[in-house]
Amino acid sequence: MRQQRTIAREATVTGIGLFHGAEVTLRFLPAAEDHGIAFQRTDVAGGGVIPALIDYAVKQPRRTAIAHQGVMVETIEHVMAALAGLQIDNCLVQLDAPEPPTGDGSAQLFADAIMEAGITEQTALRPCLTVINKAMVFSLDRSEDIQAVPSNSGQYTLTYDLDYGHPHIPSQTATVDVTPQSFLDAISFARTFVLEEEVNALQAQGFGLRMTAQNLLVFGPNGPVENAMHTPDECARHKVLDCLGDLALIGCDIRGDIHARRSGHRHNRELVRDLLLTHQHMRSVIQQHNRALEMHAAHDVPRRMVS
Repeated sequence: MRQQRTIAREATVTGIGLFHGAEVTLRFLPAAEDHGIAFQRTDVAGGGVIPALIDYAVKQPRRTAIAHQGVMVETIEHVMAALAGLQIDNCLVQLDAPEPPTGDGSAQLFADAIMEAGITEQTALRPCLTVINKAMVFSLDRSEDIQAVPSNSGQYTLTYDLDYGHPHIPSQTATVDVTPQSFLDAISFARTFVLEEEVNALQAQGFGLRMTAQNLLVFGPNGPVENAMHTPDECARHKVLDCLGDLALIGCDIRGDIHARRSGHRHNRELVRDLLLTHQHMRSVIQQHNRALEMHAAHDVPRRMVS
């Protein structure tokens, strides 16, 4: 177990949301130890904090969302990845729109803001779930799965096998032993990718109307549209980034090997639930650690309106 950490001072990022296209200002605020990660919509009257925990996750296509008392925050996975990757355990994330700014489709915008704010160690220890029992989630046809097994090295390792079936997105695998440095060096920059026909379908439904080829990697018949890859395996690295953000909804550190194959946000969230079911000895520890955060959600906290 390590000491908990928060940011040294407030950090702000701005931009537009990926799905809804709203202008948004997001603030990272320092929080006391044992507070955990929570989100708060300042554009919603009376909106309290929403704990970034699996019990508050709600179904939304192609993204991860949390909700409490009728208030929802969507597309939180990149913010969560930045916080988890940099080992920020206690933070209040305020935003004045339904979703964070998308930036370039990676977690770099958030990682840069957190690093500029600085990181402070706290006194309390961070709970850690060590995988001792295999946990696995898979699709009915077994074409997609994600599993957690004990780690031989004692690390938190994420592996993603990508097989997208597109001529310009070859089969690829990315593996990362997750630490703050490896997050910055190997994961934070990896951008969301999508096929051109998928963009057209989403925009026909009214989503992503303000997105451009600079807000994510769009693959057309000739490869990336008006963009270029950061690394040949950037797509697989982004899937690792998504896994990291989604798995952070467990509310503690993880020690184990996570291996995903063609899985998505729904599978990631189900693995969190399965890990908690197969490691009952940790569930009470995690629940005790998160009790303070859930108490914040039950009562309004002082609000700082985002300008």
